[in-house]
Amino acid sequence: EGSIIMLHACAHNPTGVDPTQEQWKELSKVVKEKKLLPFFDMAYQGFASGDVDKDAFAVRQFLADGHNILLSQSYSKNMGLYGERTGAFTVVCKDKEEAARVESQIKIIVRPLYSNPPRHGARIVTEILVNPEIRAEWLVDVKTMADRIITMRDKLQAGLAREGSTKNWQHITDQIGMFCFTGMTPDQVERITKEFSVYLTKDGRISVAGISSTNVDYLAHAMHAVTK
Repeated sequence: EGSIIMLHACAHNPTGVDPTQEQWKELSKVVKEKKLLPFFDMAYQGFASGDVDKDAFAVRQFLADGHNILLSQSYSKNMGLYGERTGAFTVVCKDKEEAARVESQIKIIVRPLYSNPPRHGARIVTEILVNPEIRAEWLVDVKTMADRIITMRDKLQAGLAREGSTKNWQHITDQIGMFCFTGMTPDQVERITKEFSVYLTKDGRISVAGISSTNVDYLAHAMHAVTK
């Protein structure tokens, strides 16, 4: 009791596997029963389903269930601001007095870290969110990116089938978001790096966002070659 539990709000990194809405509701009940403090990490809002509201379901469900949550958000991916290191940290408190105490503690932590961060990244995010025309354009862009990632998953799975792979690659399209656990072993990862110059983490995780229409067939060929 009283422990913090870290939860990925959507597009879980690195597995690409998210709870269903019903499972999120059950998780909310368990967290409340155990008197845990939920800390949501939301770095890929919009990149799971293509809908920023749908991807916020877990956070909103926990709030509706009466949790006081911690929420860290990153705009690096869904707004293309990776170099700006722009995000937001939100703490939901029970009253104004608690909020004042929390704000005081956060300021103490922030001061030696970065004190006063550059404003331009935050101003870009603000403009995108408050300007109706730009916000509408951004929502279309997010959906486009999410759809492109889904398309690359489909093409990779299809490419492996064309190569003649008899392995079950269903997990590639079952998973969501920017990352995918391929199921390749460390030895297979070493081979694909040495023989095909394909670079990924030793646990077999790849960034689906790094796959394109020009390299997906090559990747499928390389994966088949080291896993057959």
